Amino acid sequence: MRPAPPVQRTARDAAAKPGPSGPAAPAAPQIQLIPASAGGALDAAEEAVDLLLDSGRAPSDVLVITTGEQHPWATHELSFGETSYWAQHDARDDVFYTDATVAARAASRPVVVVAVNGESETAAASALSLAHARATALLIVCGDPQRINSVLGAGV
Repeated sequence: MRPAPPVQRTARDAAAKPGPSGPAAPAAPQIQLIPASAGGALDAAEEAVDLLLDSGRAPSDVLVITTGEQHPWATHELSFGETSYWAQHDARDDVFYTDATVAARAASRPVVVVAVNGESETAAASALSLAHARATALLIVCGDPQRINSVLGAGV
């Protein structure tokens, strides 16, 4: 008889079981990088969202943040006014798209997708930091890997 292979623990298992010094800190989200140019980051983010939804992820689980030009959905919805736009966020019925400049108002979601589609390093750094804090399970970053790594100060 062969010994059974070790059981892999998920981040959820580690967070749920207290260690010797008390409860474990919440697990950091898994980070995935999708290489794309600044001009292609929004398309890459759209493809990531489509794959998430196709794999069974609920639309209400996903928040998309852009660092440059807004996603067309956000632009369209904002044409009806900010109250209506944020009411859709609060309803949590669908994927929510927002710009990095106002993303701090967005609530945490299991998956956050960031399209690094702007030129500002400050906006990218702010968006990545905020996205990391808002993602509870998975953070997907779409953009130039060298630029993203330089903004983060470490490899993703």
